[in-house]
Amino acid sequence: MTVIHEINTLVWLRELSTRYDRPVTLGDVPEEAWDEVAVPGVDTVWLMGVWERSPAGLAIALRDESLLASFRQALPDLTEADIAGSPYCVRNYVVDASLGGPEGLAEARARLAARGLRLILDYVPNHVAPDHPWLAERPRCLIRGSAEDLARSPEAFLEAAGQIYARGRDPYFAPWPDVVQLDAFSDDLRAATVDTLVAIGDQADGVRCDMAMLLMNDVFAKTWGEKAGPPPAEDFWPYVVPRVRARHPDLLLVAEAYWGLEWALQQQGFDHCYDKRLYDRLLHEDAEAVRAHLQAGLDYQRGLVRFLENHDEPRAAATLPGDRERAAAITVATLPGATLWHEGQFEGRTVRPPVFLSRRPEEPVDEQLRAFYGRLLPAAAAVRDGEWRLLPVTGWPDNDTHRNLLAWAWTGPGTRHLVVVNHSDAPAQGQIPLPWPDLAGAPHTLTDLLTELTYDRDGDALLAPGLFVDLPAWHSHVLSAA
Repeated sequence: MTVIHEINTLVWLRELSTRYDRPVTLGDVPEEAWDEVAVPGVDTVWLMGVWERSPAGLAIALRDESLLASFRQALPDLTEADIAGSPYCVRNYVVDASLGGPEGLAEARARLAARGLRLILDYVPNHVAPDHPWLAERPRCLIRGSAEDLARSPEAFLEAAGQIYARGRDPYFAPWPDVVQLDAFSDDLRAATVDTLVAIGDQADGVRCDMAMLLMNDVFAKTWGEKAGPPPAEDFWPYVVPRVRARHPDLLLVAEAYWGLEWALQQQGFDHCYDKRLYDRLLHEDAEAVRAHLQAGLDYQRGLVRFLENHDEPRAAATLPGDRERAAAITVATLPGATLWHEGQFEGRTVRPPVFLSRRPEEPVDEQLRAFYGRLLPAAAAVRDGEWRLLPVTGWPDNDTHRNLLAWAWTGPGTRHLVVVNHSDAPAQGQIPLPWPDLAGAPHTLTDLLTELTYDRDGDALLAPGLFVDLPAWHSHVLSAA
């Protein structure tokens, strides 16, 4: 199963340059630094932000006081040299020369492949920078406006390359000031998207598509109305994906997706879509809400990306302190589907640097948390083998704390694993009937893969009434059943 490690490429290379006292690019990263990225239990690395960033977008950012304030909040000793511009304001889909260019990326991919790791890169289908070549060369790829639009709504339109274009947006927020809106209904854009994704597929093993749902026909029509015109008969991704896969049949396609559109995007060709709903429930809701989410069909769940943080979300160590982060991490690590880990998460970083920055503040390493993740990722790789099943948890008339326990089993060829998580801030007890009939008639040893503690139990009792569990607040078991 796919396990992704997201790296902020610009920040990472800058820190390596400081560590090794020389400029480090993707083409000459020391082997030991690649080994640090190749965390045991990870099979895919996402080098976030490798494409050419826009000088025009940077100039806009440098004039935006609210953005500058967010930069200073994350990096109190901010200098202008720390502001590189947004990696999602793309000037061109060419690896930035300062990062090592296309040759450097090819070397990085080879170094990852030598460690058995795939490489994924970004694609931003909804918008481009105001100095992207398409504005001059392929204007029909973009949503255009009139002089009246610009005069009436200068925050929503801009003049560039001799034309007036709409600024990029999604339907729930004001326009983004530094990007220009692509036209999902345009035949020109659809062809250009295929070409771009094929070119990315020549350089990587997968693509993470930013805000992928914004290009869907119904979403785009609601966002742009008459500016977009009538929707084509075929939706955007069903047009694009088969044509890309004709050239790169094994290309991993990951969609950043929200608003309950994950299943629709899976049906339109994506391998995995962000599971923001699970993220929200782990942070803000109880075990019953999490359990309800996990009752969805397995086909759907296998196509989700489970995460606790990424470059858009706050750091897990800031939102899920202490044992609560560990419980949530065990949950996302041992469910079906893909898992996304964010560089810095394992060390307990609490500051999420804005993606515009090339530097982040120094923070102390939480060695206990790093050791926990060092045990969890290999354990999760061993656990997630075979068939997954959500398990019932029972209790007693005078003790309903079992409702706070989440449990599931993995049954593989010759392997049996059980995960139990107390998703609450109080102790919880319950009984979990195990789904393995061959346990009957013999004693069995359960071994916790994270603590190495063992539990000897009678096989008949494990089947009915089930394994008795008594867990403190936000504690878990990851058990192998011999």
